[in-house]
Amino acid sequence: MSSDPWGRVDETGTVYVRTAEGEKVVGSWQAGTPEEALAYFERKYEGLVVEIGLLERRVRTTDLSAKDAQTAIDHLRTQVEEHHAVGDLDALRVRLDKLVATVDSRREERKVQKAKQTDEARAAKDALVAEAEQLAQSDQWRSAGERLRALVDTWKGLPRLDRKSDDELWHRFSHARSAFSKRRKAHFASLDAQREDARKVKEKLVAEAESLSKSTDWGPTAARYRELMADWKAAGRAQREAEDDLWNRFRGAQDVFFAARGEVFAERDAEQVENLKLKEELADEAEKLVPVTDLKAARSAFRSLNERWEGIGHVPRDARPKVEGRMHAVERAIQEAEEGEWRRTNPEARARAAGLTGQLQAAVDKLREQIDAARAAGNNAKADKLARELEGRQALLDQALKGLEEFGG
Repeated sequence: MSSDPWGRVDETGTVYVRTAEGEKVVGSWQAGTPEEALAYFERKYEGLVVEIGLLERRVRTTDLSAKDAQTAIDHLRTQVEEHHAVGDLDALRVRLDKLVATVDSRREERKVQKAKQTDEARAAKDALVAEAEQLAQSDQWRSAGERLRALVDTWKGLPRLDRKSDDELWHRFSHARSAFSKRRKAHFASLDAQREDARKVKEKLVAEAESLSKSTDWGPTAARYRELMADWKAAGRAQREAEDDLWNRFRGAQDVFFAARGEVFAERDAEQVENLKLKEELADEAEKLVPVTDLKAARSAFRSLNERWEGIGHVPRDARPKVEGRMHAVERAIQEAEEGEWRRTNPEARARAAGLTGQLQAAVDKLREQIDAARAAGNNAKADKLARELEGRQALLDQALKGLEEFGG
């Protein structure tokens, strides 16, 4: 008979293993020595030790599911319980029991973690739905559309919830996207209609602009082009391709007209500059008539100068007031000389002036007598009042005397 601390082989070749519950039959060995029998079943034991060690490592270091771990534990436990190995089977049972406790603990941890992940996923999906529903009302079509697409990608990366909750949230999320798409489609349909209307309006504006491009009615046509430009801006934009083509035609028609007008105006401006030189020369001649010494000669010379003036065309607008002002100044000087001459040679006017002067002189003399009388009587208040009245009458008399001097007497 042969034995070791965990097993023995009896005379019949039966192999036993020692356990806490007593000896258990491992098997029968008839093909060799008892030592070889023990060695064989000890290797079977070592195999179990290795398998349990590997399972412990997998549970500790990998994401092996609790279900798969428990299945592997049950398989090893069956092998231990069948006693087909010689070794410390009780120690293996203890290790398997600890492994079961570890798996149970991991199961609870994963359950808590999964619940936490589910809560986080629910909160994240709630936030996605809320943002999608807000974006559904946005008019920022490009940025809102891009953001909604990004939200879909984010949604796909989140864990699923329970079927009912996930379906409800997805329904709201999908409805928000559909609502936005519907509004965006309606907006661009309306925009297309507006652009088509704008195209029709602008085609009419282009047709009129092209019809006016050969016009030589410079002022009214330029004004009409300004009106057409205002109408163009008010019409809104047509489709991009049509807009560019219509604008090129519209602008081209304007360019033809304004280029032709520019050439005409350039010629006219050159002519007006020459006219200005001629009128300035006439103004120089006219200014030599002032001061007027010979009214008849001055009047005749100015009339001749004015006839030559009228025969000269327009001058530049900004130079007109100055040069015309010079001629008007000479004309006023001649008119004033004529008025002075008339006053000097009009007997009726001189008589009226002399009569007025006489009346004023009499009034002044009378006031002076009254002032002297009042002061002699000691009535200074009355004298002062009459003195103030005298000042006014004296001023009128001085003015009348000056006017009388203009008549030469």
